[in-house]
Amino acid sequence: MTATIELEDTWCASNYHPLPVVLVRGEGALVWDETGRRYIDMMGAYSAVSHGHCHPRLVRALTDQASKLAVISRAFHTTPLGPFAELACRLTGMDRALPMNTGAEAVETALKAARKWAYTVKGVPEGQARIIAAKGNFHGRTIAIIGMSTVEQYRRSFGPFPGGFDLVPFGDADALDKAITRDTAAFLVEPIQGEGGIIVPPEGYLARCRQICDRRRVLLIADEIQTGLGRTGRLLACEHDGVRPDAVTLGKALGGGMLPVSLLLGTTELMDVFRPGDHGSTFGGNPLAAAVGREALQVLVDDGLIERAAELGPWLMERLRALDSPLIKDIRGRGLFIGIEFDAERVQAREVCDRLAARGILTKDTHRNTIRFAPPLVISRELLDEAVWSLGAVLAEA
Repeated sequence: MTATIELEDTWCASNYHPLPVVLVRGEGALVWDETGRRYIDMMGAYSAVSHGHCHPRLVRALTDQASKLAVISRAFHTTPLGPFAELACRLTGMDRALPMNTGAEAVETALKAARKWAYTVKGVPEGQARIIAAKGNFHGRTIAIIGMSTVEQYRRSFGPFPGGFDLVPFGDADALDKAITRDTAAFLVEPIQGEGGIIVPPEGYLARCRQICDRRRVLLIADEIQTGLGRTGRLLACEHDGVRPDAVTLGKALGGGMLPVSLLLGTTELMDVFRPGDHGSTFGGNPLAAAVGREALQVLVDDGLIERAAELGPWLMERLRALDSPLIKDIRGRGLFIGIEFDAERVQAREVCDRLAARGILTKDTHRNTIRFAPPLVISRELLDEAVWSLGAVLAEA
């Protein structure tokens, strides 16, 4: 154990179980540890580093703004926020934006918006609004959000939880239709379940959900915090089904790998429920975050990162399937958002991650005994090839 790891273990709460690697520097899709050893980042900080580590334009946007004005609160107007909100709305096809910091905060904001919309627009009796989510979801770690979770560890010993939530199987549009009542305000769903194990729903699922929500007067809210901003080969993953939701939550990559930035984007009808004092955040929409967020969106477009994920994703999937290992149970995903599930009776995903790290490849396991390959979108074919070859070697050892 290094001194760095020992210090962290001594003074930090044990809410994570990191791989025993101490990282000190990053560039593009590569990172280096404190001994100078180089690794390929195949995790991309849960999609937060889609632009690559220390992208020069994002570093410049951060430092330029930080040298002028960083945090002032929304009590005053600032020059970076309007252009950031405008670009985010124009790219996503939404009408209004509400800035927050973390992805969980964006989801909480969406829940509040949906409930107020239910009471003030739809006519649901006060205190009766319900929100439907999908089993296996991951929308964050707040008390309200884990109240929607079906993962026992996320919930155990943290209750009681706020009410007003219903759950349906992910990928089952008929179950959604049956679960909707007159008091249903919204259906909150990830286009692809990330922490659930990179679970891709049946083709056309979101399109059917859109039709059902329209017919039943229910909001469709897409949680695109992991899947959005080019990760799946489209700006938003719901575009694969030709769906425009009523609201979208964005985070992670929106901060360009620099700092936490999140947004709730929505239609005018939904976003107009907010009045001054209804909701806020000391740091949400601060000049530093807005400057970096706008530049992160612009870099996605200028550098062709969305198209790059669309091109490299199928190629990577083909290379992974060519491994043809009996230890692999399934390979699934879209774009550069791929999960490799293993036969739990023969090998554990955590063990695969440990062995990959020893070979200079960094990723993390998730549910269903699955590891994820979700590298920065700037990654080269050569580095992807190296990662696939290393995975093949690890499976041969196992």
